[in-house]
Amino acid sequence: MGSTSSMLTQYDIEEVQDHCNHAFSQQEIVSLYQRFCQLDRNGGGFVSADEFMSVPEFAVNPLSQRLLRMLDGLNFKEFVAFLSAFSPRTSLQQKMEFIFRVYDTDCNGKVAFDDILSILRDLTGSFMTEQQRQKVLTHVLEEAGYTKDSHFTLPDFMKDTISVCQFD
Repeated sequence: MGSTSSMLTQYDIEEVQDHCNHAFSQQEIVSLYQRFCQLDRNGGGFVSADEFMSVPEFAVNPLSQRLLRMLDGLNFKEFVAFLSAFSPRTSLQQKMEFIFRVYDTDCNGKVAFDDILSILRDLTGSFMTEQQRQKVLTHVLEEAGYTKDSHFTLPDFMKDTISVCQFD
C-alpha cells in the first residue's frame, strides 16, 4: 500500500476500514484508492498539496488552504481517514473533532477568538470588513456567554456547538 502502483489486497482494504472506523464500505475504499492513485501523479504513495489543488472543487473551497495543512503528504490510509469525516457513517463526535482541528489554526488544542476570526475571514473574503467580522464574532461570543479572551478546548467546543445546534 506504500506505492500507488500496487493493488489493494483484501487485508489492505480491511486495515483501511478499521483505520477509518468503517466509515466506508470495501467497494468505496477501492474507489477511493483509484481516486488516490489519480491524484498521486508521481506514484510515490503520498498526495502533495499541489496534487490536492488540482481538484477544482477543492481549489475553490474558501477553507482549502486550512485543509491543506491537514492534507499535505498523506498516504492512502491517512487520506481515507481524512475523508471519513465527510461520510454519513461517521459519528457526530468524529465530525466535531474534525471541525475542531480545522478551527484550531495554530494546532495548540484550543480554539481562540483569533482562530475563529481567521476562519470567518476565509469564509467572508472581501464581503465584510475586518471591523465587521470582529463585531459580529464578539457579539456571537457574548450571546453565548464568552468573551474575546475565551478559549475552547475540544470538550467545550463539542458541548457548546451541540447545544447551539439543538432545536427546542
